[in-house]
Amino acid sequence: MSGKNDTKVSEFILLGFGSPHSLNVVFFIVFLIIFVFTITGNLLIIILVSVTPALQSPMYYLLSHLSLSDLLISTNILPCLLGSLLPGKEIITYSGCITQFYFFSATTITECFLLSVMSYDRFLAICNPLRYSSIMDIKFCVNLSAWPWLFAFTVTLSGVLPISEFDFCADNLIDHFYCDLYPLLKLSCSDTSSVELVIFAFSTPIFIFPCGFIIVTYIYIFHTIFGIPSTTGKQKAFSTCSSHLLVVGTFYGTLIAKYMIPSNGYSLLLIKIVSLLHTVFTPLFNPIIYSLRNQDIRTALQKLI
Repeated sequence: MSGKNDTKVSEFILLGFGSPHSLNVVFFIVFLIIFVFTITGNLLIIILVSVTPALQSPMYYLLSHLSLSDLLISTNILPCLLGSLLPGKEIITYSGCITQFYFFSATTITECFLLSVMSYDRFLAICNPLRYSSIMDIKFCVNLSAWPWLFAFTVTLSGVLPISEFDFCADNLIDHFYCDLYPLLKLSCSDTSSVELVIFAFSTPIFIFPCGFIIVTYIYIFHTIFGIPSTTGKQKAFSTCSSHLLVVGTFYGTLIAKYMIPSNGYSLLLIKIVSLLHTVFTPLFNPIIYSLRNQDIRTALQKLI
């Protein structure tokens, strides 16, 4: 006879940060403001690229897809985070939890490949400027931006579908502010070893190859920039890729830090903080970085206002 409680779980309770109620009120206000600014910033970039002729180029077209990805991550995670800070609103349904994990995983993978596609665009623009227009035509650009979405939302199913078949018995407390992989695996009373192996086999190349591709392209980019004789030319060439480099550093820095932290009781708070940087602050920083460091974006925004 099994000693487990076989009561099936139909909903989960997100414990969030486990802060006192007075701090939760402050956190709620802060994260609500961040949510509004994140939505506004990313929507503005998408709108500006759509309506401004000067921004209808491959670089800005890919940037609008990056903003769309940040928008999806923010709208997927932040409402749940805000709910976990309100008494009685910490509950998320089983189907809602699985759906949230699916969209978060898919958009994260999409962003990995979008950033690598953007690095390829900058590589062509700086290292092969004479052929840039003929290579990065509208058809090729649309294909480059479409396949990360199709690939990410398809391959994520291979990990999410088996998890949706898991049994969750008795314990329904998720010590996090959203439904992430390891809290779900920890709560399941099913054998998760095969699913963990499949996820590891898929996720390792999915994250390593785009990151490696970005590193290789920037080695060529920096080699080309350092070979430019004039200081003005070097500054102009570097300015076209500096914003993307900052976004790549922020995204991969938080992503790598999140999965390198050992998942024991002493590091749970650290995991939550790094997850917060990755899911909440990165989507906020990306439009800020591009709007502050890009004259075309600033000019288009002034005209729109």
